[in-house]
Amino acid sequence: EPPMDDLRPEAMVPLLPRLRRHARLLTGQAARADDLVQDTVERACRKWALFSPRGAMPAALLAWLLTLMHHLYLNGLRDGREHLMEPWDEDQGPALLQSDPTPALGHALDLQRALARLTPAAREVLLLVTVEEYSYRETAEILDLPIGTVMSRLARAREQLRQHLDPTAPRQAPHTPPLRVVK
Repeated sequence: EPPMDDLRPEAMVPLLPRLRRHARLLTGQAARADDLVQDTVERACRKWALFSPRGAMPAALLAWLLTLMHHLYLNGLRDGREHLMEPWDEDQGPALLQSDPTPALGHALDLQRALARLTPAAREVLLLVTVEEYSYRETAEILDLPIGTVMSRLARAREQLRQHLDPTAPRQAPHTPPLRVVK
């Protein structure tokens, strides 16, 4: 792990594939994802002096970059520069999920369509927890949300995704603990 004095913006380079994957899953379009990654890297370079890692590198740097990306994405949605996710480009999408898309092409396209139907807030939480493998706490820090909000968005996103993938499946009721009889 390099000392902070030696940490330079070049440290972002190995993280670019993960940033692009996240942006691609978030936006649903390769060109928009590339723009979002470029905007994130530009913002990080301008704000480099503000980066203070909390934890081991490069994980702390990736978390900071994902936070910047999240804010840029939300700003774009709010300002109308970014649009809600459009249907996936079926020629490029499956390659993102696996190296040989042929065997599971139909499933990958179904998953991409289902992801596109989620709200941006639900999709972000789902992607950070399931694809990027962040804990609930880390996801809450990246998105600047209470951990309970992360947990409820994730539960709703998983249920919506399940319903989109299998509309005939019965809706799952939220887990309720059994009642105890108190004497």
